[in-house]
Amino acid sequence: MRIIIIGAGEIGYNIADILSKEANDVVIIDKNEEQLKMVSENLDVQTIVGSGSSPDILKKASLDNSDMVVAVTDSDETNIVACLLAATQSRVPIRIARIRNPELNGNSTLFSKNHINVDLSINPEREAVKNAVNLMEFPGASEIIDFAQGRIKLVGFNVGADCIVLGKKLREIREMTGGKKVLIVSITRGGKLIVPIGDSVIKKNDYIFTVAESTEIRNTLRFFGKDMDPPRKAIIMGGGIMGLMLSELLEKKGITVKIIEKRQDRCETLASRLNKVVVLHGDGTGQELLKEENIKDTDYFIAVTNDEGANILGALLAKQLGAKKVISRINRVDYAHIIPTVGIDGVINPRHAAISKILHYIRKGKIISATPLYDERAEIFEVVALPTSEITNKSLKNIKFPRGTIVGAILREDEVIIPGGDSVVFPGDHVIIFTLRSAITQVEKILTVKPDYFG
Repeated sequence: MRIIIIGAGEIGYNIADILSKEANDVVIIDKNEEQLKMVSENLDVQTIVGSGSSPDILKKASLDNSDMVVAVTDSDETNIVACLLAATQSRVPIRIARIRNPELNGNSTLFSKNHINVDLSINPEREAVKNAVNLMEFPGASEIIDFAQGRIKLVGFNVGADCIVLGKKLREIREMTGGKKVLIVSITRGGKLIVPIGDSVIKKNDYIFTVAESTEIRNTLRFFGKDMDPPRKAIIMGGGIMGLMLSELLEKKGITVKIIEKRQDRCETLASRLNKVVVLHGDGTGQELLKEENIKDTDYFIAVTNDEGANILGALLAKQLGAKKVISRINRVDYAHIIPTVGIDGVINPRHAAISKILHYIRKGKIISATPLYDERAEIFEVVALPTSEITNKSLKNIKFPRGTIVGAILREDEVIIPGGDSVVFPGDHVIIFTLRSAITQVEKILTVKPDYFG
């Protein structure tokens, strides 16, 4: 595929990184020459200096010969115009726009075929806020990813020193859970990614991802020694778009919320938008302010400013001063699995959410969603099994999956199946698959039609 990416920030850079490594022809456009120089030094992509909303710049990028435009600058207007040009001037098949304005979403008629004609509008902040609420609903988790319309969840968490499974093999753990619908699909130990087998042993400070039916998540986290008390009070650090959206959601859930914001004018805006939320003008990394606001009685401290360092510092300080749980907005995905070891309970990553949405349009086969994990070293995705693919109508143990690939769950109508080697995938099943980045192309072949289908 030939793909034009407009915007070389965090999202654009990482999408370009993933797609270029999978033999796609990638062009990235940005006004910032220094940013593009960094891109050129690290990625095998073409770079063009200029505005992605300029017809001349898009022509220079060979818009007419492109299969996809991904507009992910910080400007909604630039992203909208770029997609509009792609739809009206060149008929590019797939158009994706990042839209940060919280008043606009994918359901808006603005993005329909009769108007801008955008195939996917992404609001990374909105997706990250949903994830934060998910983490608060399941307090023991550090990461949660939904599949099968929420019926199945992938849950990541750190294994504590008092966990009941320490020193146990995976096959023993499955017996200990009483055959519940839970499957460990990956382990990170000392920065090394391990794809587990039945004899793999769980050790202290392992970071694990487990797939489970949503109804089993609470019991699963309790089994691994996680506290599941529901939140009553929360303090949010950062009154930007994410802070406002999160405050509104928590307010509706009846949680007592305070929000801390440095900018006086933004505080006034927040106060006019929020009914019961207490708006505080100040620095969320200030020890005295946190003490004054009784941080020790707070169930959750959530740091969502645009400053990653301040978020980490604020969360660690809040935890030290007595907050029961702390969540931090982290933009760098390679931090995600280190964070729980330093005392931060949960991570939300807007960039990660955006990448997951975009990958849905890249993967071959009938992909519902795709999420990169472990600094993009692995991926987990949901696919609908096609009647003509290699994955259907045979036991999983007889399918030649590439090394490091695990089928984590199967949804068949209303039944969630955590599979074993004898399990069979039928056409129409929703299948959750974990695989290493290096094996994605091979897995895609298994998910598409059989070679003899056309013969």
